[in-house]
Amino acid sequence: MDESARYLMFHAVIVLLIGLLAGIPYGRAIITKNNERLIEAWRVAHAALPIGAILMLALSALLTDLNIVANLKWAISILFILSGYAFVWALMLGPVVGYRGLSSRGPIAAKLVYCGNLLGAITSLFGTLILLYAAWLNL
Repeated sequence: MDESARYLMFHAVIVLLIGLLAGIPYGRAIITKNNERLIEAWRVAHAALPIGAILMLALSALLTDLNIVANLKWAISILFILSGYAFVWALMLGPVVGYRGLSSRGPIAAKLVYCGNLLGAITSLFGTLILLYAAWLNL
C-alpha cells in the first residue's frame, strides 16, 4: 500500500471513530427529549461522518491501484483528509453552539461552523476533480 494511501486510511479511521462517538450525544439528546433541531444535528453528525470515513477508506484502497504519479496520490489524500477533518469540525461544533453553518452571517460561532462546512466542501470538490483526472489517466 502506498504511503499516501496509508495516511488516508489512518485519518479515515479517526474520522470514523469521531462519527461513531457522536452517537453518544445523539442518544443523550433523544433520551432527554431535547428539541428536534439538536437531535437532528447530532443525527447528521453521527451519520455523515462515518459515511465520509467510509469514502476515505475506499479511496485509500483505490489509490494503490491507480497508475499515477505519487504527487497526484498525495494531493487526493491530503484534500480528502482536510475535508474529513473540516466536516468533523463543522458537524461536531454545530450542535454544541446551535448553528448549522449554512450561512456566514451571525456570531463568530456561526462563522466557525460555516468555515468548516465551506472548507470541507471545497477540499472534497478539488479532491474529486483530481480523482476524476486520475481515473481518466487510467482508462
